[in-house]
Amino acid sequence: MIKGTQPLAQSLSHGTSKKAHVISRQRVVRCHAVAAAERPIATKTPGPIIMNGQVLHSLSQERLELVKTLGPYVEQQVLPLLKDTQKNWQPADFLPESSDPDFLDKVHDLRKRTSNLPDDYLVVFVGDMITEEALPTYMAMLNTLDGVRDDTGASPTPWGTWTRQWTAEENRHGDLMNKYMYLSGRVNMRAIEVTIQNLIGAGMDPKTENNPYLGFIYTSFQERATKISHGNTARHALTYGDEVLAKICGSIASDEGRHEIAYQRIIDEIYRKDPNGATLAFADMMRKQIVMPAHLMDDGEHTAVKGRNLFVDFSSVAEKTSTYTAMDYADIMEHLNKKWRVAERDDLTGEACEAADYLVKLPDRIRKLTERANARKQKSKGQSTPFSWVFDREVTLV
Repeated sequence: MIKGTQPLAQSLSHGTSKKAHVISRQRVVRCHAVAAAERPIATKTPGPIIMNGQVLHSLSQERLELVKTLGPYVEQQVLPLLKDTQKNWQPADFLPESSDPDFLDKVHDLRKRTSNLPDDYLVVFVGDMITEEALPTYMAMLNTLDGVRDDTGASPTPWGTWTRQWTAEENRHGDLMNKYMYLSGRVNMRAIEVTIQNLIGAGMDPKTENNPYLGFIYTSFQERATKISHGNTARHALTYGDEVLAKICGSIASDEGRHEIAYQRIIDEIYRKDPNGATLAFADMMRKQIVMPAHLMDDGEHTAVKGRNLFVDFSSVAEKTSTYTAMDYADIMEHLNKKWRVAERDDLTGEACEAADYLVKLPDRIRKLTERANARKQKSKGQSTPFSWVFDREVTLV
């Protein structure tokens, strides 16, 4: 799933107008022929301006033609990462079988295991579950990308095949998490269902501009964020004594790991064919900041009644419990820099070289901004708010 909890917005945006911190000379990107005249891949005049200054269909025609050549690569290097349906795990593998005579006894055991889960864990797990349940939005987002969309809904192209089968694998995640929480009796399912419907209805605005370069940078980042978040909920579930829930979260994290590899392989190939364009797209997405897919979540109460932003508060709990933090955000950036050899490349010119230098310095800058934000947050230590998902019980935010 293209998901994960948001690193605290204040941690990343508080210092956006400040100059980047000085990094050692060893971290400065070495560029090849920076001053040399380059015949760049042609840029297209931006389309009409829409929300938040975003443009539509921003990829140049020449780069779009490059994307259209990637079909065989996707078929050979990306589709094999999908698992056979008959061999894949299914939600029923982790849940009490409803047709068994001892079904109620197994549900009782499940409720006993989940009784030790604290409210902050439940809030983070439910927030992740709601994000997973908004899957229709993510499939729609992939189908906004030029050159790779599934034009018919059943297109046999590698791109269409990937989008549908990725969606099918992801669909298991929210399904399983939802049923497990329902059986636990620990959460307010109606409030959760209202939140899911509102989130799907609201959509998301990832600022990818119908541009597959930007779109697959986004998914490369998001899948890793999701893997980290589910991996940590698995570890925490084990700490609280629910081994089954730990296996559930771990299995979902494993799926996200495969999907992360798939999207990063697409960018690997774009880097091989167009290193300047890939670097500029990477820098563009990081300057915008990666918008988390559930940023428009709304339970109909948190803002209207309490005057607070539900997603921001959910993210604060995720940060406090070390499920997903601004430091994780910086670590993902650093991982992608290493994955795509941003600091080592000698095939960049002009603006792409400057963009690479920005990318290399950014993780340390984010970490320093986060440290300052965390120091400021100590003044609010102990602050809490009620969450409808856990029957309006108070949950500590900081």
